[in-house]
Amino acid sequence: MSTKDFIEKDYYKVLGVPKDATEAEIKKAYRKLAREFHPDANKGNAAAEERFKEISEANDVLGDPKRRKEYDDARALFGNGGFRPGPGAAGGTFNFDLGDLFGGAQGGAGGGGGFGGGGLGDVFGGLFGNRAGAPGGARTQPRRGQDIESEVTLSFTEAVDGATVPLRMSSQAACKACSGTGDKNGTPRVCPTCVGTGQVARGSGGGFSLTDPCPDCKGRGLIAEDPCEVCKGSGRAKSSRTMQVRIPAGVSDGQRIRLRGKGAPGERGGPAGDLYVVVHVDEHPVFGRKGDNLTVTVPVTYPEAALGGEVRVPTLGGPPVTLKLPPGTPNGRTMRARGKGAVRKDGTRGDLLVTVEVSVPRDLSGKARDALEAYREATAGEDPRAELFEAAKGA
Repeated sequence: MSTKDFIEKDYYKVLGVPKDATEAEIKKAYRKLAREFHPDANKGNAAAEERFKEISEANDVLGDPKRRKEYDDARALFGNGGFRPGPGAAGGTFNFDLGDLFGGAQGGAGGGGGFGGGGLGDVFGGLFGNRAGAPGGARTQPRRGQDIESEVTLSFTEAVDGATVPLRMSSQAACKACSGTGDKNGTPRVCPTCVGTGQVARGSGGGFSLTDPCPDCKGRGLIAEDPCEVCKGSGRAKSSRTMQVRIPAGVSDGQRIRLRGKGAPGERGGPAGDLYVVVHVDEHPVFGRKGDNLTVTVPVTYPEAALGGEVRVPTLGGPPVTLKLPPGTPNGRTMRARGKGAVRKDGTRGDLLVTVEVSVPRDLSGKARDALEAYREATAGEDPRAELFEAAKGA
């Protein structure tokens, strides 16, 4: 797609939508027209194929909010092949050929087609990838740093309450020997292939072009005349650093945390990458985890379960709590101690889920045995398995 085409084509008309159409209306119109003119549905129809290309081209521009704004701004400034100066200009509208305009903007030194020396290549660079402008004004582009992934192992308590841990990381950073230039003398030259942009265009059909990293400079935009011995001309070298990382409260085992801007440094003023930390959590001998809730199993005696009573329950990092057992509490029943669990994202805490486990003694004193024998005689007529057998018959 040429710059001239970009300005002169009315993509709203191509899709049949008004200029104030919403994203949903644009998407709906595109889908309807794409189904109608798709090559698979119009085999051998060259006109339909060309129409489908126009529809796709229009959707690529209007369907992207950023490109749509650039398109609207460009048409408002250069619409219909004319440039409208300010109110003080004589003559109203100056009409001229857009092909000559863009040719002059990228021409050699001394031409009158450029605007303030930058040329229209700078105006439309973000749209068409031609960020270099005229060869004399070529400039390299900032590059974002790489993302880094690391791992950390926390104790159960640290995962619940949060912790600040040291992380030693290795990543690619600007080579100290050549100050990140890649050249031993610190004077690399601009790559002639990509003219310093670090990208080259390749055709993709349908009038569009895609960009790839330049194969000659590996996307740097610079080529070292005398490559640095440390980084071999890449401008990047392995760097190790230790940083204090805050792990938020309430993380779970296997969770992956993203820390923006804590990755490898960028190049030529580009932003740093992100740091991803995979968290491993050690098990606790007493407590478990279920979402934002902690779990604990508490043994109780048979009299406590049968007759009821109060039992003290430990909490993680805090004083014990007392729970009241109602008479006839069955084995495996779970009770809740509110606000004694893990920290949530909003700062509140989950609950502590307490599961009752009736403890059966292994050794009995004579007095205890006699008491249990008396209890067995007193309840000899009761069969706790009667309902089980009745239910088995009906199944």
